[in-house]
Amino acid sequence: AVLAAATMLASTVFTGCGKEIDNSATVITIGEDKVTMDVANFFARHQQAIAQMQYSSMFGEDFWGMSFTEGGATMEEDVKDNVLENLEHMYVLEDHMEDYNVTLTDEEKSNIEEAAKAFVEANKEEVRSKVSGSEETVSRVLELATIQEKMRRAIIADVDTNVSDEEAAQKSMQYVFFSFTKTDEEGKSSTMTDEEKAELKSKAEAFAGMAAKADDFEKLAEEQELSASTMNFDSKQTTPSEDFIKAADALKEGEVTDVIEGDNGYYVGKLTSLFDKEATETEKENIVSERQDAKYQEILKGYMDEAKIEVNKDEWKKVSFTKLDVTMKQETDCLL
Repeated sequence: AVLAAATMLASTVFTGCGKEIDNSATVITIGEDKVTMDVANFFARHQQAIAQMQYSSMFGEDFWGMSFTEGGATMEEDVKDNVLENLEHMYVLEDHMEDYNVTLTDEEKSNIEEAAKAFVEANKEEVRSKVSGSEETVSRVLELATIQEKMRRAIIADVDTNVSDEEAAQKSMQYVFFSFTKTDEEGKSSTMTDEEKAELKSKAEAFAGMAAKADDFEKLAEEQELSASTMNFDSKQTTPSEDFIKAADALKEGEVTDVIEGDNGYYVGKLTSLFDKEATETEKENIVSERQDAKYQEILKGYMDEAKIEVNKDEWKKVSFTKLDVTMKQETDCLL
C-alpha cells in the first residue's frame, strides 16, 4: 500500500490558482485528535486529481458542478464528503491500532519518508504551497493511509475463507435480448408501440422455436442477424431480469427458455452448463471479499459510533475543486 501510494504521489503535478489555506487550522476534531487543514487539503487534492483523471474525459472539464440526481449533491460535494469520511476513518483506526497490535515497520517508515521527499522534489514550491504539500504533510497522509490498510488487513485476518461449491455454484447460459427500444434513420431512440412489441414477440418466439432444435445457439443467432450474449448466474441473481433468471435456473443443460418478458424487452436463453467451474471459483472469491468487507465495516462502525466527531464547516468550505485546478501527471520521466 505504501509503495503504491508512493508511486502515485511522487508522480503528481498540480496546477492552478486558489484561495490560501490556513494549514494549522483544525477542520475535524475526533475526540482528542485534531485534523489540521494541511492534511485535509492535501488528501482532498490528491482525491481531486484522481477524480479529474477518471471523469473529465467522460463529462468534460466542468463536471464538478454536475449532479446525477435531481436536486442531489454535486460531484464536488460528493467527493469532499468522501474525503471527510475517509479522514475520519483513518484517524479513528489509528486510535485503535493497539486493538490489533498494528505498528509501522522501519521499512514502511522509510518508504513513506522516501515517497514524501520524492513528491517535494517533483513539485515546485509554488505548487506545493497551494495543495499543502510539505514533506511533513505528505508523510502524515501516507502514514494514515498505510495504517488504515494495515488495520483493515488485521481486522479481516480471521474471516472464514472457506466457501463450498454448493454455496458459490454458478451456471452459465447464452441468451438473446430483443429490445423494446428502436432507433430511426436519424439515430434517435424511442420505445416501440404495442403493435411493434407484438411483432417483436413473434420474432422472439420464432427464434426460441429454432433454438430449441439447434446445436449451436450463437451460430443460429448470427444467422438470424441477432446478437447472442454469454453470462454466468445463480438463483439469487436478479439481473438482467428476475423472471428470466428464474426461468433459466429451472432448465436442464441444453434446454431453451420460452420467451420471457422483462422491463425493457424479451429474452430467450439456453442453459449451457449446470456448473461452471471457473465462474464458481470467481464467485468464491467474491463471497470471501463480501465477508471481509462486512467484518471490516462492522468493526469500523463500532469505532465510529464511539467517536465524538466535529467538523469545522467554515474551514472546509475553503477547499474548492473549481477554484483550484488539480491534475495528475501521467508521464513519470519529466516531473515539474
